[in-house]
Formats: sequence, structure tokens, C-alpha cells
Amino acid sequence: MMDEAATAFHEGERRAQALAGVAAPSSAFIRPYMTEQHRKFFAQLPYVVVGVLSAEGWPVATLATGPSGFLSCPDETTLSLAWKPLPDDPAGNAVVAGCPIAVLGIEFSTRRRNRANGIIVSSDAHGLCVRVLQSFGNCPQYIRTREAVRLRRAPGSSELLHELDPEARNLIARATTFFVASCALSVTHGGMDISHRGGPAGFIRLDGDVVTVPDYPGNRYFNTFGNFLKNPRAGLLFIDFAKGDLLHITGEVTVSWSDSERSFHVRVRDVVRRRSALPIDWIEGPEVIAPPRERKE
Repeated sequence: MMDEAATAFHEGERRAQALAGVAAPSSAFIRPYMTEQHRKFFAQLPYVVVGVLSAEGWPVATLATGPSGFLSCPDETTLSLAWKPLPDDPAGNAVVAGCPIAVLGIEFSTRRRNRANGIIVSSDAHGLCVRVLQSFGNCPQYIRTREAVRLRRAPGSSELLHELDPEARNLIARATTFFVASCALSVTHGGMDISHRGGPAGFIRLDGDVVTVPDYPGNRYFNTFGNFLKNPRAGLLFIDFAKGDLLHITGEVTVSWSDSERSFHVRVRDVVRRRSALPIDWIEGPEVIAPPRERKE
């Protein structure tokens, strides 16, 4: 087996690339540090998407927000967040020193997105500090444009469900954007990941308690699919952009490698709905148009 410290891709990612029948992509743009451009990008964001691993071993996706400057990059391998999860955030017990973390900076208005994966080195009442192990950008494909507007919104109630109720099903059925957290256990780097998924309303399919997501053409890194091969668990995050509600889902994953449509399927285990959790309003742009067939991450 290739030494994982010698390549940007761990064994699961390389296996996923082979199963998809694609040539090994260049890892030249996956760096063990943040470029100056990425550091400036993160520092001006009012929100980032975060992926962590719960104390029970489940990937969890959540959203961190704060005033201008709540993100800072004092050097090329340090990302600081002046943010602490609220008590009802399922990511709360995972934001502790020594735990893996993935941060996705996504600016919907410009369709820019950059990722930083690493380890939490400290966490206290004022926020957390991350040592970045991997940093890379993604193309703007499938990102629906939205203009973010800060507003005062008091957090509402939260609910723990063990299945998708009609309200959750409706949100998923009309979603054009969601996020998926995954984590390959026992790899030397890049194990935790948080990824954006987008498409036209209806691109996500529901069959009972199984959420199916087609894989559209992308950067061919297969970070998510590679993690699923090492650890078939996922954390999904859906956002109700009109109400500010967040829907967190965890579940077990299977992957279909069909030539007609590669996809992953999440069998729902737990659902947390947090009402009015996001202190941001959005002005929607045009709907995403996606290709009719498969997506290669």
C-alpha cells in the first residue's frame, strides 16, 4: 500500500477513483497549508460549513456564523473560529481538542469555495483553533447564487426525530443545495471532509427512509466517496434558506457504481431540526442546472 503521507489522497480515495474508472487526478492543488488567497477568503466570510466527528463516531455537518472577522488565519496552517456551537447543535460534543474537523468556505454570491481539513488544537468558550493539514479550492459548478443578508433572529426550538417527517421530506425534495460530512478513520491526513452538493430542485430522491444523491461531474478527487469506502457513515445538512432552519441528518451509506448513474444512498438514523438557527437571510439567484447523467466528484 502506498504511504498515505506521500500523497494527498488516502487509500479510500484512490480506490474510489479506480472504481469510477478515472485517471488519478493531479494533487498539485491540494496543499498542507493555506495560500494567501485562501487565508484572505476565509477571513472575510460571515459563515462557513463545518464537518466534525461526533463522540459516537458519526460525521456531523453544521454551519458556523459570526460577525465580520470571526474567522482569522494568523498563519498558513492556522484557522481560528470565534464560534461555539449552540447547546442544541449536534456538532457540540465534537468540537474538542484532538478531534478532526473540516471547514468549507463557500461564498454563494460569487460561487467561490475553498476547503481546509485538519485537527482542532484548542477549544474554549471563545472559539476554536484548527491546525490545517489540507487546503484546496473547488470549481463553482452546481452552486446556486444567493446574496447573504445578516439579521437579528432569535434561535427557535429544536426537535430530535428518528425518521423524516413530512416537513423534512418537503425541504429535501425542493433542495437545490445541501452539504455532506464524511470521515475516513485511521488515515494520516485528510480524513474529515465537508462537501457541497447542488442541483435543480428534485435532484435528491427519497425512498422511505433512504436519501439518494446522484454524483455529477466535478473535480474527480472523490473525497466523499473515498471516505465512504473507509467508513460508510454520513452527516447531511439541509438549510431552509427562507426560514433559517437547519436540518441535520446522520445515516449509514451505500454507494452505487452503476455506469448509468453513480450515486450514494443514506439510510436515515437520526434527524435534528433546529428552527431559526441561522441569523442570515438570503436573496435567491437562478436555479442550478445540472447535467442529466452522472457526476464525478
